[in-house]
Amino acid sequence: MTSSILDSYNRKIDYMRISVTDRCNLRCIYCTASRFQNLGHDDILRYEEIERVVRAAAGLGVKSIRLTGGEPMVRPHIATLIKMIADVPGIEDISMTTNATLLARHGHAKEFKDAGLKRVNISLDTFNPERFAGICQDARLEDVLAGIKSAKEAGLNPVKINTVIMRGINDDEITDFAHKSLTAGWHVRYIEEMPLTGLENAKKMVSITEIQDTIEKEFGKLEPAGHAEGNGPARYYRLPGADGTIGFIGPVTHSFCDTCNRFRLTADGKLRPCLLRDDEVDVRAALRAGASLAELQALMLSAAHLKKEKHDLTDKVGAMERQMWQIGG
Repeated sequence: MTSSILDSYNRKIDYMRISVTDRCNLRCIYCTASRFQNLGHDDILRYEEIERVVRAAAGLGVKSIRLTGGEPMVRPHIATLIKMIADVPGIEDISMTTNATLLARHGHAKEFKDAGLKRVNISLDTFNPERFAGICQDARLEDVLAGIKSAKEAGLNPVKINTVIMRGINDDEITDFAHKSLTAGWHVRYIEEMPLTGLENAKKMVSITEIQDTIEKEFGKLEPAGHAEGNGPARYYRLPGADGTIGFIGPVTHSFCDTCNRFRLTADGKLRPCLLRDDEVDVRAALRAGASLAELQALMLSAAHLKKEKHDLTDKVGAMERQMWQIGG
């Protein structure tokens, strides 16, 4: 069996994003999660099954794992899974994407750090409490800010703040987030809104070029900052004198398909070679039929050959079979 995964375009796959649940404790206005039936208990992968997939992937050179959802912390005992993955030989890096509303409760940040989590990416789209409650359906901004604080105190660094700028909703806060890289050392990443739920959603997208221009009009020219720790596609910059960084991820206007290094495993056990294409390989069925590690690895190699040269996002406005909360983002 080969010791690495190469797709048909000779891109090396060494990073896997794993959705542990399709459930979330928030009901954000730009997400369709609240309109669909969630998966049943038996439909999602058990922790032992996830660990087995990770073990097979590690045998093929996958080194980095990111846990996602839905919201990963709504699944009980997530620290147990983190420890199980951390104990797999070959896995060097474990991170998590979260809304952070539950992170400060019951010492979760330290618990996750002790289990083997290296860092977190935290989603935050506004500093206005009333606006936050409106976007996230009565959620509390103070819970997210407490989560950011607890993550830093636990050493889950660098703490990255993911911000989706939406026209007419929070585009007046672009420079407020950039300012945090100066005053609080935040690592802010601006992400283009992907038009997956229809044309109205597409109209809200603010390009990273527009976001960067807005920042530079306020603060002056951004300085290239190399690569922050992690495996993502962001281009990083720094405001003069800032301890933090500013990153830009532009899946719509600045595709990063040529350097894509990842698979995604959905909560119901489907391996997706591309976030924005509907091709999937059923890993859960193989697991529950007693597949060996070699057989799981063969499935992963077959999935790699399904990976296309680039996504077809511009042709899929509102046409994706699954949404982000079902895929794992």
